[in-house]
Amino acid sequence: MAGKKGCPDTRDFAGANSGRRSVMTFKSSTDKLLRTLLGFKNLLVTGHELLPRKGVLWLAVKPYKNGACCPHCGRRGKIIKRSRKQVARASRTWRDLPAGGVATAITYSPREITCETHGRVQEDIPWAAKHSRTTLRFDFQMMRLCKVMTQKEAAAQLGVPASTLAEMLHRCVGRYREGHKVRGLKKLGIDEISYKRGHRYLTIVYDLDRSHVVWVGEGKGRKTIDRFFNEVMSAGQRARVEAACCDMSRTYIGAIEDHLPKALLVLDRFHVIKALNESVDEVRKEVWRAASKAERKGLKGLRFIILKNKKNRTRREHKVMAELTHTQRQVARACELKDELSHFWTYSNPSNAEKFLKAWKKRVKLSRIGPLKKFARTLEAHWDGVMASWTGITNAVAEGLNRVIRMAKNRASGYLSTDNFANMIYLIAGDLDLPGQIEAINRPRIIKPLHHQTLCR
Repeated sequence: MAGKKGCPDTRDFAGANSGRRSVMTFKSSTDKLLRTLLGFKNLLVTGHELLPRKGVLWLAVKPYKNGACCPHCGRRGKIIKRSRKQVARASRTWRDLPAGGVATAITYSPREITCETHGRVQEDIPWAAKHSRTTLRFDFQMMRLCKVMTQKEAAAQLGVPASTLAEMLHRCVGRYREGHKVRGLKKLGIDEISYKRGHRYLTIVYDLDRSHVVWVGEGKGRKTIDRFFNEVMSAGQRARVEAACCDMSRTYIGAIEDHLPKALLVLDRFHVIKALNESVDEVRKEVWRAASKAERKGLKGLRFIILKNKKNRTRREHKVMAELTHTQRQVARACELKDELSHFWTYSNPSNAEKFLKAWKKRVKLSRIGPLKKFARTLEAHWDGVMASWTGITNAVAEGLNRVIRMAKNRASGYLSTDNFANMIYLIAGDLDLPGQIEAINRPRIIKPLHHQTLCR
């Protein structure tokens, strides 16, 4: 019972860590101060105990204007009376954000209620997820920190062991992604990324319109990508996909043709140019192998010059390329053909672009340069996909997201578990804002930037 105005107030506080009840004497204004400083919005502080040696602040709390609610339907129920022993026995503790350099734990004994629809149930806990031992404020801050720093550093800031934080993080990601479905996917990209030595890959599906990762699967075979189309996407969603972009892998091309027959198949421009550059470099290698010791001096340092975009070459490099037409005509011709193909993506009319590509392919065949003729046959095999790349749809978004994913992998020095790596990908680049799934009332207060003059009286 509350004491008289101005007098100390005495209440029972169950220390969950010690397993005993202790009686504390405090002023009600102190609890209000703690609630304001810690930024609690949906609960009231009814008691507190600071243990300086252990570095723990224990807070007894209760729901604020949202107690005795059914966890299933959210309606208020009738509270079932309990004895003091039952109250102490049902006490639960949740870890909250550290305050003032000490760990904070909040304790509360959930009440049993009678719901008209669901019968006898335990009341909903508004500040924590079901079966969770941390508050929603803690989950929000944990996910925010793990997006921008190593888990070891985030664990140090939150005051938990690094191994414990890793388990908490992946449980948290799984909890908020449970039941999530792909929606509004019109243009998708498919690519793979290495996550471990020994050719271990993950297949990643991207939403090219919204620059998000949609799905992550282990491996890069046909079974992996089939699992995405069969298990994640419905028949109606597959029918609404307008375009799909990938590299020249027969696995991805075959999956797109089988599962998305109405979608426009686009071969990524980057991979087309990469294949061309490899063919030109193979020409340089063949000439190098056949050249004498004196001729090799003129071929040194050519690799990066011939693979450069023509408009990016310096005056000295243009001079080297001009001299190459007199000394190594085959290499010079291969470079000219490579530079010519870049004009294909500058045409504004598809029929003109196709005429140019056919004429370029004919010139390559007449050049009698083996590696380039092989590349021309590759173009013929993927003609429709290469022509579709003229539309401007590329996997550039996917490559940019892959860079962010590699940074996260390098920051953690790699991942042993594919599930943990996939959860981290969903956290930093997924199509669902995981910290945003927590309601604003359960988020920690963000300090607004203040000028120093504002602090001065």
